[in-house]
Amino acid sequence: MVDRYVLGSLLAAILALAALYKFFGKRNGRGESSAGNSSSSSSTTTTSINGECRSKNGGGDDVDVIIVGAGVAGAALAHTLGKDGRRVHVIERDLTEPDRIVGELLQPGGYLKLIELGLEDCVEKIDAQRVFGYALFKDGRNTRLTYPLEKFHSNISGMSFHNGRFIQSMREKAASLPNVRLEQGTVTSLLEGNGTIKGVQYKTKNGEELAAYAPLTIVCDGCFSNLRRSLCNPQVDVPSCFVGLLLENCELPHENHGHVILADPSPILFYRISSTEIRCLVDVPGQKVPSISNGEMANYLKTIVAPQIPPQLQSSFIAAIDKGNIRTMPNRSMPADPHPTPGALLMGDAFNMRHPLTGGGMTVALSDIVVLRDLLRPLHDLNDAPTLCRYLESFYTLRKPVASTINTLAGALYKVFCASPDQARKEMREACFDYLSLGGICSTGPVSLLSGLNPRPLSLVLHFFAVAIYGVGRLLLPFPSPKRMWIGARLISGASGIIFPIIKAEGVRQMFFPATIPAYYRAPPVS
Repeated sequence: MVDRYVLGSLLAAILALAALYKFFGKRNGRGESSAGNSSSSSSTTTTSINGECRSKNGGGDDVDVIIVGAGVAGAALAHTLGKDGRRVHVIERDLTEPDRIVGELLQPGGYLKLIELGLEDCVEKIDAQRVFGYALFKDGRNTRLTYPLEKFHSNISGMSFHNGRFIQSMREKAASLPNVRLEQGTVTSLLEGNGTIKGVQYKTKNGEELAAYAPLTIVCDGCFSNLRRSLCNPQVDVPSCFVGLLLENCELPHENHGHVILADPSPILFYRISSTEIRCLVDVPGQKVPSISNGEMANYLKTIVAPQIPPQLQSSFIAAIDKGNIRTMPNRSMPADPHPTPGALLMGDAFNMRHPLTGGGMTVALSDIVVLRDLLRPLHDLNDAPTLCRYLESFYTLRKPVASTINTLAGALYKVFCASPDQARKEMREACFDYLSLGGICSTGPVSLLSGLNPRPLSLVLHFFAVAIYGVGRLLLPFPSPKRMWIGARLISGASGIIFPIIKAEGVRQMFFPATIPAYYRAPPVS
């Protein structure tokens, strides 16, 4: 008799649970209709997988995070979040191997972040080349600047490679995780409801329009982002363009070093990207470059640029021009100025750009991913979008030491390295070359900033003005004259005019006094 009562009670309990599940399942199914032609619901429910809370959209896909774009930032982020147990849906416009002329040099600070993210093997089978510093050339003189790597393991260095090979290697590693899905498609818009980003509208490679939903959408669609406008205040500047060439079967004057030629009108870069290829990037100031189709570009490179590069590279440089594979790309800079938006976050070049002269973009992106990973790790449920948005405001402050140092240095160094008819600017350029040639702290200090090994904005400002003061001292010794004193005053004024606007755009308080910002102390929301 007792067994019958127990069995009846268990049966009644099961039926009651089934009824409640059906009732609440219907209620939760009445969400917002998807945008466009999709009939999927954007309502979210929470389900438990392996002890973790996850978000399930109305279409039945179990997704925590949508990532738009699978470049360096997107692919690395997908692997990082996937490794932490998140269900990640990556939508990338083109999953074939990219062919770019930038994003080919990873500074030692960026390589350390790559190791921290567990992605160091992504540079192992792509013929990547180790980089130990820079060689600087000016008016027939040259000096070598070595990364201060003495305190690190012997395998730590900079890395240079084909950008496309590196990205494909990271995409493959991300896709190898069972909870990461890479899909080729073009995201056309962010889906918003009640001020919160619910997901994205996208076209598949077959032209089908679909909607995807997740509690958090991270936009990493690169420098040409068409989604950033609703998430930040984009102030994009294009100070110059790079003209890219690929030199084959030749040797650099200083192997395993990046080469920077302080040419007229602006710098020229050389660095090895494989065992047989050297990348050359010629900076052309302004947004308009000589035409490639009518031969103006080839003539410009042969008559203006070629005489200024090291003699041992000239024949290979001319051969690369004659081969005809000349590429151009605008150099963009954009300070980070986000609009904190519930349900969405910007990262990578879609969020923040700097002049690529110093090769710092990938270091900033990988550092940002480490910061975001550490912020998200304590969270099991991402569904409370307003609370999550408020918590992730700390991301914008915590990223500043690395990002602002590299951004400011890139912008300031480019302006100093460009030729100018102004005598004070000429003196500043000459002083910079000679200051770096002094060795000791005068070279290791700036190079540690450039490499991402010492992300300290104050150290950057001190070295920048040390260069300016060094330039003034050279003018005033052995005997000052009114003319030299006037040039010295203009040199200090010009140095201030270079660095202070960049610092202002980066945010003085966030850059130098982050601990005074309330978001710096945000604790993870209680589940």
